[in-house]
Amino acid sequence: MDETSTFVHALRSWTPEWLIAIRLGLACILGGLIGLEREVGGHDAGMRTHILVALGSCVFTLVSWELYQHIRAIEQPVTGDPIRIIEAVTAGAGFLAAGIIFQSGAKVHGLTTGAGVWTAAAIGVACGTGAYAIAVITTLLVLAVLFGLAALKRHLGALDVPPDRQANPSLPTDKPPGD
Repeated sequence: MDETSTFVHALRSWTPEWLIAIRLGLACILGGLIGLEREVGGHDAGMRTHILVALGSCVFTLVSWELYQHIRAIEQPVTGDPIRIIEAVTAGAGFLAAGIIFQSGAKVHGLTTGAGVWTAAAIGVACGTGAYAIAVITTLLVLAVLFGLAALKRHLGALDVPPDRQANPSLPTDKPPGD
């Protein structure tokens, strides 16, 4: 096997890319439906947050499967437990994401940023295991969720800013930059 075919083989997913896209897309749709209900009810964790959490969970699951299949192809019977690595990353990213979330009065800030950090960890795990299709498709979906839904919310007039800030955007805010 020459270097090119070795590289191409290393990029191969055990799950077909079209099936990866369906699974990730369905996670976005279903998470979004739950988030939509939360937004309509005026709750803090809305569509973007729920979509990112569902998407991140799907990525961790897909990557776990891909990693298991790679190990199974090399080692019979499988004696290692690759899922432990992902469990550790998931817990660490969750801890980091929780530190981003804070409450100011009756309002909670940083939920979408926390979900984004957690999903970015899932993308990092996907890259680390060589599940490049999962990582790329997930990144595209995350960007679509963040930019697309933000634009849709602006278009519908449902901005993520309090009514007093909508009327006067120069008012100071206690919301951290980037969320």
